[in-house]
Amino acid sequence: MSIYAIGDIHGSLNALQTIFRQELIKPEDTVVFLGDYVDRGPDTKGVIDWLISNKNNYHFEFLLGNHEIMMLMAKMDPGRVADWLFFGGANTLESYGIGDDPNWVNKIDPTHWEFLNDCLPYLEIGHYIFVHGGLEPGKELSEQDERHLYWKKYEIPEMYDAAKTVICGHTSRKNGKIADFGHTICIDTYAHGGKWLTCLNVETKAFLRANNQGQIDTGKL
Repeated sequence: MSIYAIGDIHGSLNALQTIFRQELIKPEDTVVFLGDYVDRGPDTKGVIDWLISNKNNYHFEFLLGNHEIMMLMAKMDPGRVADWLFFGGANTLESYGIGDDPNWVNKIDPTHWEFLNDCLPYLEIGHYIFVHGGLEPGKELSEQDERHLYWKKYEIPEMYDAAKTVICGHTSRKNGKIADFGHTICIDTYAHGGKWLTCLNVETKAFLRANNQGQIDTGKL
């Protein structure tokens, strides 16, 4: 049984499906998605539909990203909608065929809202800690605040725990390359921006990545 992590999807449905079409990932494997399923890319609705439809065929774990938080905040507070739209929410509404409908919240399938609400803040499996943004050194996982978990950019992260490897996304690597710091590995490889969606075997460090054109690339850190 292998443990995989998949970086920030951002509506990149074709890249996601291309990874799974390679049949590398088996039903008994664990796949941790690092958040940011929504916004910016072409098909947020399709991505969430696909994840919900396939979650019973695999062992999926879903983490929460800052873009899910922005979408949920916009749902609860109309004053937050403009900010969300600016940072990619407009692409999300377009994928649902909603446009500028003021009743947009009720136009989104309730199962999609349930999916977003059920996402985890972080996940620890053995020697690996999975998180969307990053972790503040010197604090237990249960004490981490939202700024570090979801919002802070970690261009050069500090070591969190010498006995653990942190697997994260959020800080997009616009060159399309995985950022491996040893103690921390960032796999947001800018899928929505024309680069790659990365799937990393966290134990072997082998990776498979795909783009929205259906191209694939493989390698090892």
